[in-house]
Amino acid sequence: MTDQRSQAELVRQSLKRRYRKERRFRLYGIVAIFIALASLFILFADIIGKGHTGFVKTTITLDVTLDSETMYLDDPTDKDQIAMADFVAPIIAALQDHFPNAEGRAAKRELGRLVGSYAASDIRDLLEANPDLLNTTQTMEFLAHDTVSVYVKHADDPSYSIRLSEQQQAWVDELLEKGVVDTSFNDVLFSRGDSREPGNAGILGAIVGSLFTMLVTLAISFPVGIAAAIYLEEFAPQNRLTDFIEVNINNLAAVPSIIFGLLGLAVFIGLFGMPRSVPVVGGLVLALMTLPTIIISSRAAIKSVPPSIREAAEGIGASKMQVVLHHVVPLAMPGMLTGSIIGMAQALGETAPLLLIGMVAFIVDVPDGFFSSATVLPVQIYLWASSSEQGFVELASAGIMVLLAFMISMNALAIWLRKRLERRW
Repeated sequence: MTDQRSQAELVRQSLKRRYRKERRFRLYGIVAIFIALASLFILFADIIGKGHTGFVKTTITLDVTLDSETMYLDDPTDKDQIAMADFVAPIIAALQDHFPNAEGRAAKRELGRLVGSYAASDIRDLLEANPDLLNTTQTMEFLAHDTVSVYVKHADDPSYSIRLSEQQQAWVDELLEKGVVDTSFNDVLFSRGDSREPGNAGILGAIVGSLFTMLVTLAISFPVGIAAAIYLEEFAPQNRLTDFIEVNINNLAAVPSIIFGLLGLAVFIGLFGMPRSVPVVGGLVLALMTLPTIIISSRAAIKSVPPSIREAAEGIGASKMQVVLHHVVPLAMPGMLTGSIIGMAQALGETAPLLLIGMVAFIVDVPDGFFSSATVLPVQIYLWASSSEQGFVELASAGIMVLLAFMISMNALAIWLRKRLERRW
């Protein structure tokens, strides 16, 4: 009887130790999840904190007198006169209307630095489009200079260095009180390509370049990946060759992406002589990188189809091809689509392979085709993040927010498709 009690006591002690270990293990899991969520929160807070001002632009609204004598321009339709005209003078004159005491060459130079360098181009474009506006007064909105924008948005933030002189700061403060300097949604960010000045830089060119690159990637990787998965899972004989192929596909899924960039540089550019920095080459490289992911996920989706489906189709006289194409593939398609979308989202965020094929070039114009020089959104963010200009720091963070929005949307679409189309057996 005593032995039985001691045995029962040992069992109870063992159970207590086991339960304590389970509680500790559960606690470790909760702590790990908390650390991951906290890190994610800190990351997003930092990105949003730096990037939200990237969606705000600073403008200066002036009543500009397009005086022909001031600009040394008599005929806006004459290209030679347009090329030699002084379009900065009317802007400085408009600013002097607010600050009559700003006289002298140095003061005018400081006034001219309040507006961006593209302000003169705005006046030139206006007169070229409407020559009849010469010698009239027009209310025009100009993008402020980057230093003015930083001062308006970050004057109270000690981490940002203010590069305006005290006189310029006083002028900007006065213009803010008058409502001449104002902030609004930065539509420039989504309507222009890259620029040397942060105030004029946008991500439209990078978005279009990413779109063209993703279309090439999808057109190659999706049909090839689906076809390879169907063949390997349904038709390929089990021998050393197919085992070798399967092992290499699994290995390729773990290869660093920069290796695919080296492959694209050596084969597509070095061997075939294709141009650098074009969406076609970028799409080919990303398609090679995405193929293993699509093949593996598609094979898993095909394996998930119950054998009874195949047996029932074969029982009514369907051929092997009919079984696969009419029954197995339609039922596995939700999983295939999910894996393909996740693979495309991974390709959308890649930077390293595209740097090696030249898509790191400074591209101002928005690409208009698959063979136009282009960059992509992750590379554009990389370029801005490596710049020393303070305005590019917030643009890089704003670009990261846009890229994350695209990637989250693609992953949400994959989840929705899986829930919408999947069938439970």
